[in-house]
Amino acid sequence: ETIIVKRNDTFSIIIDPYFDNNIKNEIINKINKNFDLKYLKVKQKILFYKNNLDEVKKIIMPIDFDKEIIVNLENNNVNVIEKTLPILKDVKALDFEIFSSLYADGVKAGMPSQLLSETIRLYSFDIDFQRDIKVNTKFEILYEYFINEKNDKIKLGNINYINLKIDNKDLEYFLFKTDEGFYDYFNREGKNIKKSLLKTPVDGARLSSNFGMRKHPISGFNKLHKGVDFAAPIGTPVYAGGNGIIEYIGTNGGYGKYIRIRHNNEYKTAYAHLSSFKKNLYKGKRVNQSEIIGFVGSTGNSTGPHLHYEIIFKNKHINPMKLKLPSGKILKGEIRKLFETEKIKLNVLKSEKILGLS
Repeated sequence: ETIIVKRNDTFSIIIDPYFDNNIKNEIINKINKNFDLKYLKVKQKILFYKNNLDEVKKIIMPIDFDKEIIVNLENNNVNVIEKTLPILKDVKALDFEIFSSLYADGVKAGMPSQLLSETIRLYSFDIDFQRDIKVNTKFEILYEYFINEKNDKIKLGNINYINLKIDNKDLEYFLFKTDEGFYDYFNREGKNIKKSLLKTPVDGARLSSNFGMRKHPISGFNKLHKGVDFAAPIGTPVYAGGNGIIEYIGTNGGYGKYIRIRHNNEYKTAYAHLSSFKKNLYKGKRVNQSEIIGFVGSTGNSTGPHLHYEIIFKNKHINPMKLKLPSGKILKGEIRKLFETEKIKLNVLKSEKILGLS
């Protein structure tokens, strides 16, 4: 019997018809050791297996793309295990011509919207989509995906390779793992395609307060505003301004919920008044540029929902909007040789997939 979780359902309510209170509480307590049942999702499936006497002897509950909780019930004994499911990995290639826009023609070609959004973000440093994309511009992509055969689910992975051919010039980006342990994108010359820091780490936001001296909206005193504010609805995703290590995450006085990232020995970025943090972030964790780290809020000393964003250079606050962005790193030496090998492999794989040879 398959039960689909509905709004306001709890696991206790769902299993209540099948068990007495003692068994029910034991099941809940043992599952909570592996998985917090507060995070049960609406539309999630829970499978109940019954014997000929209509007694439930097994419960299977998927909790992640590759994990499920199995509850075995025999002779009134409750045994709960977390099982990792086998996942198949494959890659897919697409190529198409752009006649109206990358997004519209990508959708027509069957490219997932999630990957289209990521592609547009990757090219946003080098392409003016209003002016540079012309009719008959060609586009190629190689991306990975994962298959959970048991639950008949597919999950998208990374973009391994993308190419925009504009006026017969290739703008190719290759995914490559650097010697620092980050996966990042490089052009064919081995240069990181991203600038060092984002000026605007939130999409579709309005600049609501600039850097510099101002009358503080709460205290009423003139005070240096050490960053810039972007007004945006609560829950709007906030992105890491660059690759780096989380140096601080938590509540920080008037800043409210706050994250600070150390990018190198000179640069740091800070994000304040967040409503919440992305799950599984912690002090010392590496994050990549444009990775979601939190969500716009109004915590701390705040008059309304916005992101307060700071860039700190050599422990001094600077104006993010006037930051002159240095170019990304260039691969050299042995790591460049590895990149050249990986570049050839990706090009061959992309060609084979487009031609249907693999």
